[in-house]
Amino acid sequence: MQANTVSTPIQPAGKVLQLSLWSVQTLMFAAFILFGFQKLSMPAEALAAMWQTQWPAEYPTLLRLTGLIDVTGGIGILLPALTRIQPRLTVHAALGCTTLQICAIIFHAMRGEFAALPLNFILLPLVAFILWGRGKRAPIAPR
Repeated sequence: MQANTVSTPIQPAGKVLQLSLWSVQTLMFAAFILFGFQKLSMPAEALAAMWQTQWPAEYPTLLRLTGLIDVTGGIGILLPALTRIQPRLTVHAALGCTTLQICAIIFHAMRGEFAALPLNFILLPLVAFILWGRGKRAPIAPR
């Protein structure tokens, strides 16, 4: 005896969703590349003065590590989907960027650096949208 299962077919993603995802992916690519190269190339003291917080000078290794994560996350959010070479890496990059933003919110909140939080609260839903969109609703098929 076979069990009858009812499955609801997933409708293909619409043009508005696709356009929104590509737009947000491109924006996040540019933002994370910019932030990452800034963290990797500028002196920690200069970033501390520019951002009006001491954490870059206090934790230069963390600064460089998050810069590297930003750059790789930015690349991963766009290029695998764009080239359709291992597009699942876009989902992994979006998960990593989402996790990074959650960690950044906790880090800054624990240090009382509330002025830094608005950027993280803007980036978090954007990378979560990519995670949801490319993971569940509008995945990219590999070549």
